[in-house]
Amino acid sequence: MKRFSRILNGTATLLLAAALPLTALAAPKVGEPAPDFSVADTAGATHSLADFAGQTVILEWTNHECPFVVKHYGSDNMQTLQRRYTEAGAVWLTVISSAPGKQGHVSAQDADRLTAERQAAPTAVLLDESGDMGRAYDARTTPHMYVIDSDGVLRYMGGIDSNPSADPADIPGATPFLADAASAVLDGQDVTRAVTRPYGCTIKY
Repeated sequence: MKRFSRILNGTATLLLAAALPLTALAAPKVGEPAPDFSVADTAGATHSLADFAGQTVILEWTNHECPFVVKHYGSDNMQTLQRRYTEAGAVWLTVISSAPGKQGHVSAQDADRLTAERQAAPTAVLLDESGDMGRAYDARTTPHMYVIDSDGVLRYMGGIDSNPSADPADIPGATPFLADAASAVLDGQDVTRAVTRPYGCTIKY
């Protein structure tokens, strides 16, 4: 009986230990401070959220091999959004959280080549090989979009739009969730749909 009790106590301790990291990685919440991060870009410069204090920050998780990402880049939709909001004063960070050896992982040189070939216009491309930034934001798909206001508060998280297809022809008829949220934040207004369902390929952590 004592041995059984020790086993139960040991199991409970292991379960508690396993649960502690999950608490630390609780999903971010709209209306609360966005998780900080420290991730290097393709030029080797390290960026943290604190670096962009006073600016609106848009985060875009990507995987160039994902057909849902291809939908938005092949149609120039993602690049148009990048240009629109960086020209309006926002910081746009494209994040690659694919682990080495997994689909979507690229070197810094390949990431820069993709940016040039697609005429993309992010402020920087962050290489989150460890997946720490992606997990901190509970990023699940590519694309998965976030908007952080100038006070560092998370104001939007979810899909780029309302149509979860890989067909570029569906973009014009979709509700532009990300664009609506980014415009509202830049205009100092409330975001009508602050949390929406992201769609795309699972992130290859």
